[in-house]
Amino acid sequence: MLEVDAANQLPIGVGFLCWRLEMPNSAELELLSITLESNVKAVWFAFGSEIGRWVNVVRDHDRKTGNTTAIFVLVSSVEEAVLAFQRWKPDVIVAQGIEAGGHGHSLAPPLSTLIPAIVEALPNNEAPPLIGAGGVSEGAHVASILTLGASGVCVGTRFLLSPESWYSDKQKQALINAKSTVRTMAFDLVRGTVGWPMGVDGRCLYNNTVQDFDSGVNLEEVKEKYSTDDPDRMLVWAGTGVALMTVIKPAKDIVGELHQNCLKHLERAMLSVSQT
Repeated sequence: MLEVDAANQLPIGVGFLCWRLEMPNSAELELLSITLESNVKAVWFAFGSEIGRWVNVVRDHDRKTGNTTAIFVLVSSVEEAVLAFQRWKPDVIVAQGIEAGGHGHSLAPPLSTLIPAIVEALPNNEAPPLIGAGGVSEGAHVASILTLGASGVCVGTRFLLSPESWYSDKQKQALINAKSTVRTMAFDLVRGTVGWPMGVDGRCLYNNTVQDFDSGVNLEEVKEKYSTDDPDRMLVWAGTGVALMTVIKPAKDIVGELHQNCLKHLERAMLSVSQT
């Protein structure tokens, strides 16, 4: 349990899928209100047609309460980044590349293209910090994203291989064994988690559920075979860096490892430049 004085901000961030906030009679609206009333440090908005509306909800709440809530907005293109900067003024822009595990835009470019393109499109002296998300599993990835012009990285899949993760032992073992990932709508259709904006799908491990879906097996039959306990059928979201993840470690150790390896690769790059 976090031991935080009631007068201080709760040192966590809470993410929202905006398309769910935008559903008629959405129960998520109450969750957003509870989040803001709890005085959290940050909120994260992604995947919706009215993101500006939710940014305004947070800003209005802060004006009334005197709070300062950091707003993160996820983008998948240069056009979205420019829109976010010009209209919504988020505190942080998160650029999600095609490499990202879980849901993302199927037409997003890789981070190696997306990050420098956004950096070029936004004014250097006014733009908020830019975070790169997608496929980050090693310090080398962190170093490369920083050198492309980002201020930091967002790491997802790597933390699924930690004791703190809610993934089951079978899901974690599947991640350790995995060599690659695929983008698909199979699991959303099987589980009924539909409603995502056009062009958004999920990146996960390939198994018999995806194979049957791709092969045109009747959806009802795929649903019947789906299992949350069968490694050949269950859902395991994962980014493209999964093949480099082979060990379960505490989250704190993962952060330390990424940091140290990032420094190592940056120092190596500086040495190479100095010798040319």
